[in-house]
Amino acid sequence: QVHVVESGGGLVHPGGSLRLSCAASGSIFSMNAMAWYRQAPGNERDLVAHVTSGGNTNYADSVKGRFTISRDNAKNTVYLQMNSLKPEDTAVYYCNELGASTTDYWGQGTQVTVSS
Repeated sequence: QVHVVESGGGLVHPGGSLRLSCAASGSIFSMNAMAWYRQAPGNERDLVAHVTSGGNTNYADSVKGRFTISRDNAKNTVYLQMNSLKPEDTAVYYCNELGASTTDYWGQGTQVTVSS
């Protein structure tokens, strides 16, 4: 199981950018597909993007063309570059293995607030 620490969130105006980082440890990071998820108040946690061990990526329709997920296996780190942020992107963002369940370990997440 991968243990993670997310960082990089904050308050940003609509149209702004943020870069989230996820430092991971445990398991064999380089072999795992990793993902970013987000949870807005009153909503379930949703998958935002994932990157496979080989670097292939996939995105939720709501963030395609605006967000970019990447990984640095040498640093055991996953990134989420978020551009053209919208108020509806406001949420707590988490990273974890792709397919992680609610009963798996989850980090504290990092709050992203998009507001004017």
